[in-house]
Amino acid sequence: MRDLTRLKWLGLSLLAVILDQVSKLVLVSSMQLYQSIPITSFFKLTYVRNTGAAFSFLSEAGGWQRWFFAGLAIIISMVIAVWLTRLKQHETVLAVALSLVLGGAIGNLIDRLAYGYVIDFLDVYYENWHWPAFNIADSAITLGVVLMLLESFGWIGTKQSE
Repeated sequence: MRDLTRLKWLGLSLLAVILDQVSKLVLVSSMQLYQSIPITSFFKLTYVRNTGAAFSFLSEAGGWQRWFFAGLAIIISMVIAVWLTRLKQHETVLAVALSLVLGGAIGNLIDRLAYGYVIDFLDVYYENWHWPAFNIADSAITLGVVLMLLESFGWIGTKQSE
């Protein structure tokens, strides 16, 4: 029964993957590449393709990065999945954080394997300052990492004795 309790966190990962992939399918079916739709004065939907990693790192590397980042995502996903199974019952914040990172990694992995690039579309800016476009998978990864950091500093979550 204890293992079934741990599997519930994979549901959060699956939710992140589903939200990410559905949003990308809707975007691709309704927008042209590089098309932008302003939403607010600081946010728009902009359809771009990222062949690199975060902030388009290595996007012009010639193609090998597709398989490198895919392999890296597979390894990280396996490590996180094992880590999730070894968490203690009270490590809820860490379980949520790891589940979000896992879901985000798998969401972007699907893109990388299927298309050779990651679909990005969330575009935040202010006047001439522009944050690189990102997606729901990236958001899940970022939120998961932030939760891990907050938990590791003891700012959220409860500490239990081993």
